[in-house]
Amino acid sequence: MTHPRLPDSDTEELPQELLELGRRISTLTGSQQPDLQLAFGRVVDSVRRRRRILSLVQEALSQLRLDIKYLMFDLEMTRRERDELKQQLDER
Repeated sequence: MTHPRLPDSDTEELPQELLELGRRISTLTGSQQPDLQLAFGRVVDSVRRRRRILSLVQEALSQLRLDIKYLMFDLEMTRRERDELKQQLDER
């Protein structure tokens, strides 16, 4: 009996098509199986790396959106303060 190439916790993050390909490669016999397993491993690593990068980009975008909201709030408050000071100066 062959053991699955990927632990259960890792399979949740991989597309089903990729998991199926891994299962089919593991059932192959012959000299090409090690080469295919090596290539499959590289593809899996690439998929994981891309997912990590995507996650980092999404987090960075979320942080950027929050920073922009704070900056817009600061800008609005600064404009209000400016307008109030102008009004006070005009009243003098």
